[in-house]
Amino acid sequence: MKTRHCLTLALALLVLPASAAELSVKIEQPTLSVAEYHRPYLAVWLEKPDGSAVTQLAVWYDQNKKDNAGSKWLKDLRQWWRKGGRDLAMPVDGVAGATRAPGVHTLYWNSQKAPLNQLPAGDYQLMVEAAREGGGREVVRVPVSWPRKTPRQTSAQGQQELGMITVQVKP
Repeated sequence: MKTRHCLTLALALLVLPASAAELSVKIEQPTLSVAEYHRPYLAVWLEKPDGSAVTQLAVWYDQNKKDNAGSKWLKDLRQWWRKGGRDLAMPVDGVAGATRAPGVHTLYWNSQKAPLNQLPAGDYQLMVEAAREGGGREVVRVPVSWPRKTPRQTSAQGQQELGMITVQVKP
């Protein structure tokens, strides 16, 4: 009887998913009162404290333009472009996406899937850059420790093109 219970317990443990650390980022794109509004291009990436880029997380741009013409404006995301954006062949599966309307958008990643499954433990800066045709550009940085033993939420406030950027890391 004990053997059957041990076997049942062992099988149950095999079926349970492995624990995965999670990273979520809430990005607020404010509603701007301007004559002609264009949705901003936006990039999200991680940097080391020394400013060197580590990994790309998201890039939003106009993917529907004929002959991939929307990608030529990616260089307007100046910091992201210099930190590795120019080396990417767009679209990048799992990273590239369409521009988004004003509002709050939440992105999720976990430690079991790329790109975070290769990310060494340590302190980073989560970078969010937005650039809008006929508008401005802005970069917001939020400190992040990866992975964490306890949940933590940090945030930073944009001034014009970006609103509140909130980063939550869960063990």
